[in-house]
Amino acid sequence: MIVVADASVLVAELIRTRGRELAYESRLHIVVAEEQWNEARHELDRRLRHVVERGHLTAEHASLIHQEIQTLVDNNAIEVVPRHVYHHLEATVRRRIPRDPDDWPTVALALALDAGILTGDKDFLGCGCPTWSFDTLRAELDHR
Repeated sequence: MIVVADASVLVAELIRTRGRELAYESRLHIVVAEEQWNEARHELDRRLRHVVERGHLTAEHASLIHQEIQTLVDNNAIEVVPRHVYHHLEATVRRRIPRDPDDWPTVALALALDAGILTGDKDFLGCGCPTWSFDTLRAELDHR
């Protein structure tokens, strides 16, 4: 099963153990649009710093999480897909997601790959692609 991850859910889940474990799931292929990965990587760094500053994680633990996330990408457990694969769908997709046009790469990639979108964002509803929350995707994989 292929799912295209929205940047915000990717950030939220990769910080959690359950999200990193999902990325290792052999029946699942998580992909992310190049632009969304750049946004997610920036936000991951910011959030990990914030969690350390608030004393919820040690700097060493945050560094280990960061390294594990990079390993997921390096080993294609999370595949970053270059823009040229989906950019031709930009105009079509922008019409489908008027509330947040910055999310067009996620929807375009999902259309290009005939895949669903892993998100917690209601802005994707009605875009023409199935959407999955973390919990429904986990339940579906457990059922299979």
